[in-house]
Amino acid sequence: MSKVYMENGKLVVPDQVTIPFIEGDGVGAEITPVCQQIVNAAVEAAYHGKRSIEWKEVLAGGKAFQQTGEWLPEATMDAFREYLVGIKGPLTTPVGGGIRSLNVALRQTLDLYVCLRPVRWFKGVVSPLKEPEKVDMHIFRENTEDIYAGIEWEQGTPEAKKFYAFLRDEMGVTKVRFPETSSFGVKPVSKEGTQRLVRSAIEYALIHKLSSVTLVHKGNIMKFTEGGFKRWGYEVAETEFAEQTFTMNQYEQLKKDLGEESAKAELAKAINGGKVIVKDCIADAFLQNTLLIPEEYSVIATLNLNGDYISDQLAAMVGGIGIAPGANINYQTGHAIFEATHGTAPNIAGKNVVNPCSLLLSSVMMLEYLGWKEAASLITNALEEAFSKGQATNDLARFMPNGQALSTTEFGQLIVGLL
Repeated sequence: MSKVYMENGKLVVPDQVTIPFIEGDGVGAEITPVCQQIVNAAVEAAYHGKRSIEWKEVLAGGKAFQQTGEWLPEATMDAFREYLVGIKGPLTTPVGGGIRSLNVALRQTLDLYVCLRPVRWFKGVVSPLKEPEKVDMHIFRENTEDIYAGIEWEQGTPEAKKFYAFLRDEMGVTKVRFPETSSFGVKPVSKEGTQRLVRSAIEYALIHKLSSVTLVHKGNIMKFTEGGFKRWGYEVAETEFAEQTFTMNQYEQLKKDLGEESAKAELAKAINGGKVIVKDCIADAFLQNTLLIPEEYSVIATLNLNGDYISDQLAAMVGGIGIAPGANINYQTGHAIFEATHGTAPNIAGKNVVNPCSLLLSSVMMLEYLGWKEAASLITNALEEAFSKGQATNDLARFMPNGQALSTTEFGQLIVGLL
């Protein structure tokens, strides 16, 4: 078996490829083997033995701690560095000191700066929306900055007092209302971090022929961090993709210089010419708009915390986080870890009822990333067929008219049979 590698900025994938995987804690032990069974069957059905995956288990989370005394062994990080592409089940966050979050640690250590979360509706899945078929969005969440950088100090500690003293004495800050009982956090947002995220989002829109990229931010309040994200994002579009995009910045300038009719004419020309429209939206307005006019949004580029909220809301709009896939990617180095987006669900672990579709759809994303689109399509088509017939695990089936609730393993066997 062979490794994925980068050559001249492009991913090179051998026909027989080794993929490191973390089984995951809780329900991870149930969903991981089912997903591997389905992926193996899809690869065989699509390529008839010409391509295959060798699964290489690496340890993290509770299983790693039990076997090695470490939550995230260096050998696991080395495997992801070496093999470039991997996949993981849900992980327990250790209680107490040390690593705040294993997921964040993986993203930070490998500099996986894009959290990619595609959100779409499957026919047959019950949604709270009247027209869930209008939801088809691709979230590019910045993965390494913002408050997830983990720079904060607890109230009452010497560090918090020292930080406040610096704000007060050196920076002239007078707006901390209760300084003696305040905790403090720092929100770094860089030009470089913004540029590489927005660049990836625009390139993705161009490759997949998607109509727009929306910069979602709270720049009306956080002028220099989230406001900087908006400004730098527009700069990327207007300088690096001038021939392929039309921005609402340009629209507003045209309206000011030539009038509204001329601006509208240029916008229509850009749309008809297949250019990607780059626009922006305040985060709270965007969350409302996704419910009212979801068809107006395609690719979303946003900061870390906003992306966390947005991802979960959009997942709920199409049936829940149980069918929400995710990937953490560095498009420059090729490193990518695909993952279940839900937690370890200890309340149902071991009961053979958990929905494997988050990890399965993340596996589909992995196959697409490898360029194995035929195998990916087989799985997606099988899921659509199952859901349209009301066949699903209980979390989805209980809401479907005439839904048939299947166990985790039964659902896996069904999907294999539909490939």
